[in-house]
Amino acid sequence: MSNAAFGLPVGRGLLYLIVAGVTWGTAGAAASLAYGASDIGPVALSFWRCAAGLALLVAARLLRTRGARAVARGAVVRGAVVRGTAVRGTAVREREPLRDKVSRACVAGVCLAVFQTAYFASVEATGLAVATVVTLGAGPVLTALGARLTLGERLGQGGSFAVVGAVAGLVVLVLGGESASVRPWGVLFGLVSAAGCCGMTLVTRGRGRTGGADAAGTSVWTFAVCSLCLLPFALAEGLVPHTGRPGLLLWLLAYLATVPTALAYALYFAAAAVVRPTTVSVIMLLEPVGAAVLAVGLFGEPLTPTTLAGTLLMLGSVAGLAAAERRRATDEEEPVLA
Repeated sequence: MSNAAFGLPVGRGLLYLIVAGVTWGTAGAAASLAYGASDIGPVALSFWRCAAGLALLVAARLLRTRGARAVARGAVVRGAVVRGTAVRGTAVREREPLRDKVSRACVAGVCLAVFQTAYFASVEATGLAVATVVTLGAGPVLTALGARLTLGERLGQGGSFAVVGAVAGLVVLVLGGESASVRPWGVLFGLVSAAGCCGMTLVTRGRGRTGGADAAGTSVWTFAVCSLCLLPFALAEGLVPHTGRPGLLLWLLAYLATVPTALAYALYFAAAAVVRPTTVSVIMLLEPVGAAVLAVGLFGEPLTPTTLAGTLLMLGSVAGLAAAERRRATDEEEPVLA
């Protein structure tokens, strides 16, 4: 059964991942500004980001459900018959048992909590550049191994070259020409963050392969579990920060909750269900590309040869892997002739 059978073509999933990766590129910078504007800690920052993002996702889901009911009522009035989840022209999606949905959401929520909090802790401990390289650089490697062991998905020689090229471009882009302080605790937090992202990607892909993918529901359940996991640790760390610039801090928290959280993760969960995990992790390397474009376009930082070379190397690797993913999806959808 093709991935598109569950409502999202692979090509659109790749586009969703690109948008999510670029918007995630602004989260680290917003976290650094929040640290400078207050005494907020990484766990509290993750909690407020997840809790506010959850509120936005729930509100969007309620509005979507209300709109769907209105459309269904109109269809019934016009004489159309709608039974369950089967609608003319679309494939029937199997309902995932509630117990399986809750268990997968718990795993994904814990992984999300680890991913976000460990990344923010890495930024705080060793700086944005090193934290980004360690977290995002280790992500594709761990995900490729995890996908091979748990899902039986082979990366192939071309995919291996793409991963190596993307990680090399990441190192050149983020560390090239810059002085960076590497601290062991920051590196360790970055590796833990990469492991959390890997687990979340594999769980989401597993749901997509079994036909239980529901991007909106997955996002809500995952963020609910993540918020509950973070709450006691955020209370211990200090839930309400002290700041002399409350307006700036509130704006940063609102931005974190809206763009790189509610929007980006909704796109991510929809796409990760239909795209191979290693491809997902490589496309997510666009995060520092988005940060670099933001720095050059909005903050007037110079476009150095190192920045340009790293960006082109990463974009080339991502484009190659995305093209291979689309070809693979097309081959799977072609009918087998007897």
